[in-house]
Amino acid sequence: MFKLVEIRDVVRVDPRFLGKDVKEAIKQSLAESLEGEVDQNVGAILAITDVKEFGEGEIRHGDAGVYFPVVYEALVYKPENNEVTLGEVIEIAEFGAFIRIGAFDALCHISQLMQDRVAYDRKNAIIVGRKTKRKLQEGDVVRCRITGVSMGKTRQRISLTMRQPFLGSLKWIEEEKRKLKEKEKKKK
Repeated sequence: MFKLVEIRDVVRVDPRFLGKDVKEAIKQSLAESLEGEVDQNVGAILAITDVKEFGEGEIRHGDAGVYFPVVYEALVYKPENNEVTLGEVIEIAEFGAFIRIGAFDALCHISQLMQDRVAYDRKNAIIVGRKTKRKLQEGDVVRCRITGVSMGKTRQRISLTMRQPFLGSLKWIEEEKRKLKEKEKKKK
């Protein structure tokens, strides 16, 4: 889930930023050191949006940087269990599909791809449903549900499912909607 969060921390401002406005120097230092990083508690820090407040700078022995206590606002992405999200298939493997959601790559195990037995076509890097003939390949945009999140300091694991109604490739979802409309027309 994308969120704006307020974070209280101490930031080191590099000496090369010290000729600028203090608030701008702090924001630039935060952006340089934190954007793209993953924090276990807040998730992936995508952008520093604002420096809300800062205190008096402190010079530490042996370091030319200045340390400021700050409260800043950041745009973060942190996946949450049961969240339904869109993603893009970035790799097909024999055991499932890797899907990029937000700032993370997640795995949808082959058993969770669809309500059908599937076959893996190694040559074409696609997964095909045996009865439905639905195909999943790199570049497909999918709707999926997050079923497991493990955020470690060095490694993140995110598990997905697409076996529920109106989950899966957006092409499949459109097909399901068309079939429902046809059923409704027949009833009338």
